[in-house]
Amino acid sequence: MNQFQLYFNLGIQHILDIKGFDHILFVLALAVVYMIKDWGRILVLVTAFTIGHSLTLALATFKVISVNTDLVEFLIPVTIGITALANIIKPKSSSGKGMQLNYLFALCFGLIHGLGFSNYLRALLGQEQSIFTPLLAFNVGLEVGQVVIVVLFLLASTLITGIFRINRKEWVLVISSIILGMSIMILLDSVYW
Repeated sequence: MNQFQLYFNLGIQHILDIKGFDHILFVLALAVVYMIKDWGRILVLVTAFTIGHSLTLALATFKVISVNTDLVEFLIPVTIGITALANIIKPKSSSGKGMQLNYLFALCFGLIHGLGFSNYLRALLGQEQSIFTPLLAFNVGLEVGQVVIVVLFLLASTLITGIFRINRKEWVLVISSIILGMSIMILLDSVYW
């Protein structure tokens, strides 16, 4: 297995690992307002998130910035909670106005999530001569993993709302409320307190 494929697979595995479900919760909080037909907008959203976390992941991996791990682990559930709360306060369908807020959340909060990955990736890259290719491969793997999560979630959402005839606005409220509750639980378990 070549170096790119190795780190690509690690990126996918890392994002799909259920132990790292905080990242999955954030992606779901971003995606819940969309429907399958919005695949182009969803891809831009997921890519904005990848760009945000890739930037800080690279800066931290190259040791340009230093992070307080406990603070980052505290801020990650805060970003999840803010995103879910925004969905609850102003629930909107995928065709509604105000969607730019989700893009802003994806990009800006992606910066924080990237810092959360930095220690993990730095440990993996400790023995590598050049870290550009592994860093790129890892981020591409994360992107692919996020797309898989979003596609599976949107397919399930479409089926559930269609079969049970659930109103889209109510679906967004229910899922966002569950995500908000889970983010509060993660926050309360934070070492930062």
